Amino acid sequence: MASDTTLTPVSIPVPPEPRRAPISVVGPIAWVRANLFSGWLSTAITLALGYLIIRWAIGFIDWAFINAIWSVPNNQTQACRDARGVGACWAVVTEKHRFILFGTYPYEEHWRPALACVIFVGLYIVSAMRRFWRKELALIWIAALTAIGVLMWGGILGMPFVAQERWGGLPITLILSTFGLAFAFPLAILVALGRRSKMPAIKAICVLYVELIRGVPLISLLFMASVMFPLFLPEGMNIDKLLRAQIAIILFAGAYLAEVVRAGLQALPKGQYEAADALGLSYWHKTGFIILPQALRMVIPPLVNTFIGFFKDTSLVLIIGIFDLLTAGKTAIVEPAWQGFGVEVYITIGLIYFCFCFAMSKYSQSLEAELNQHRRR
Repeated sequence: MASDTTLTPVSIPVPPEPRRAPISVVGPIAWVRANLFSGWLSTAITLALGYLIIRWAIGFIDWAFINAIWSVPNNQTQACRDARGVGACWAVVTEKHRFILFGTYPYEEHWRPALACVIFVGLYIVSAMRRFWRKELALIWIAALTAIGVLMWGGILGMPFVAQERWGGLPITLILSTFGLAFAFPLAILVALGRRSKMPAIKAICVLYVELIRGVPLISLLFMASVMFPLFLPEGMNIDKLLRAQIAIILFAGAYLAEVVRAGLQALPKGQYEAADALGLSYWHKTGFIILPQALRMVIPPLVNTFIGFFKDTSLVLIIGIFDLLTAGKTAIVEPAWQGFGVEVYITIGLIYFCFCFAMSKYSQSLEAELNQHRRR
């Protein structure tokens, strides 16, 4: 006779839901408590600095916006002079913004350098996207730089010719920095590899180049390129002043970038070199596919820091008479009617430099985080 068996349900304990850490331990409130109000001295310093910052911010807003003068009729700057010390005179930027941005370029042709600047910015954006990192990117660069040259020089398509002596402002800064870094970077890679070469002659030449260029300031190289370099040219041959300055910047940037790249090559573990040799790869295949990508990935922050420094160093070309952005801004306030209002002009120029440098900095951070994802696994 079969016995009845009843199954009694077994209750399975449900694990408790994970609780979040209290806001006093993690998060912005915890950071503020740990870094700004950790003790009575820290609290006192935080409150004092906060008071000074708020007071300065209120004063700056009053000067820059509330009491500012944005325009004046027919260069009548008496209103700006009456408001000096109370409000900013942004009218100088309103009246002189074209000269600041484009220098002595013909006024009626300002659309050409403006379009060239837009092409430069678009070229930077396209080059920053990894999906465009293909061979076609070189064609994009060639097409963009050709279009910029046609716009700036003219002489075709119904555009009047404009000599380089008339170029100035932001286009000059973008031309010097873009061409300078674009040509200096591959030069720096070759020099960095040459410094680590086992061939004594190549190594000696690379060491001599780096130490010689890094041992003198950029101003001296610009003077050499502007004054002494033409003395070594054949009689009747002359190179444009802008091109001479461009060559000096390329050589100077190449030497500094070479040391940054060499630091990445030296920081790479020796096992990577041995593994590449074990695969039987040639020197150039080993360097191009294994060594160099890893080395450059390690030195992204110092590379971008050097890029930012040289972007700002292009302002030194003023000593050889080239009208870059900063020089055009200085010249804009030489006019007697606008003398004494340089602060507003320099703030505007500083904001332009800041926009470009900040964009490079943020992009380098995102690129470094994207390329180093494997290290966080």
